[in-house]
Amino acid sequence: MLLMSSGTASADVPPVSPQAAAAGLVDVRSVVPDARIDLRYATTNNFTGVQLYPADARCLVHESLAPGLTVAAQRLRERGLVLVFWDCYRPHDVQVRMFQVVPNPNWVARPADYAKSHESGRSVDVTYADAHYGWLADMGTGFDDFTPRSYANATEGLTAQQVSNRKLLRDAMAAGGLTVYSGEWWHFDGPGAGDPRPILDVPVN
Repeated sequence: MLLMSSGTASADVPPVSPQAAAAGLVDVRSVVPDARIDLRYATTNNFTGVQLYPADARCLVHESLAPGLTVAAQRLRERGLVLVFWDCYRPHDVQVRMFQVVPNPNWVARPADYAKSHESGRSVDVTYADAHYGWLADMGTGFDDFTPRSYANATEGLTAQQVSNRKLLRDAMAAGGLTVYSGEWWHFDGPGAGDPRPILDVPVN
């Protein structure tokens, strides 16, 4: 995806599906036009080793995240950086498949009879990159690295620069009211992410 250099609205973001719209979901590019989208679960480059989303999956988030993501993206934009989204809304059946591969609730949320966090579109997995060159920030681990180095405030085994890079991301997201999950430096929750809601059945494309 082409990285745009400003927050100018993108005219090529198609409408979301009627089901997504009814659930209050929006394409994150309509909120953060210069976002870089790298949905790992739409590829085999994820911890399961299999593609869990269709190749044309979109990063959908609940509309309640829009104000916060706008602020966070602007904070990073001022530094010549751009948000990179690894995961957004996650269908329930995908959560089930993930837990079957890694049945450890410390790393993968146990599926329930309700939706919250990613399953309600109120959490995102993000990092940031240089807006001009597209280089990802060095955070000390990759996405879904199931080791203690993934903890949001980890320092052991990390360089001072890696710790600083994580703090910069946390600070930008916190400015928008999003809170980091202590177990994963890349996972951020928006308002009401922890509240149980009816399971959604919304296509991600």
